[in-house]
Amino acid sequence: MDWTLEVVVLPVSDIERSIEFYRDKVGFHLDHHTKNEHMSVTQLTPPGSGCSIVFGDLPAQKQMEPGSMKSLQLVVADAAAARQELLDRGVEVTELQVIAPSDGGTFFGFADPDGNSWAVQEIKARAENPLIAKDANARAWAEQG
Repeated sequence: MDWTLEVVVLPVSDIERSIEFYRDKVGFHLDHHTKNEHMSVTQLTPPGSGCSIVFGDLPAQKQMEPGSMKSLQLVVADAAAARQELLDRGVEVTELQVIAPSDGGTFFGFADPDGNSWAVQEIKARAENPLIAKDANARAWAEQG
């Protein structure tokens, strides 16, 4: 049986500001922003990822203090290019750190406006062997409209 991690609740203080940060600056896909008189819930997914972030004003999404999620980790095939992309979009990022010279040993980081922090790890092998096949990912996004 497969067990897939598909959603992580991210504690934020301002839903609209967080949508703008993750969609417009970081480049996550906005899957949905559901608002009605009872709730506001947003889900975004990093390009190529099978796991999304969700935030909103439902009680289950307000259990953690905004900014209390630390060291969520993203993986990219080229950390220098990813870092530059975020810099070009106005995101403050840390310097590249090479912890080990082998594949998987290069990192940088950034934080959202509330202080939730992210590590970005370079695994060059992801360029040729993504965890989710690109054609399957493209079909999924096309089906969502």
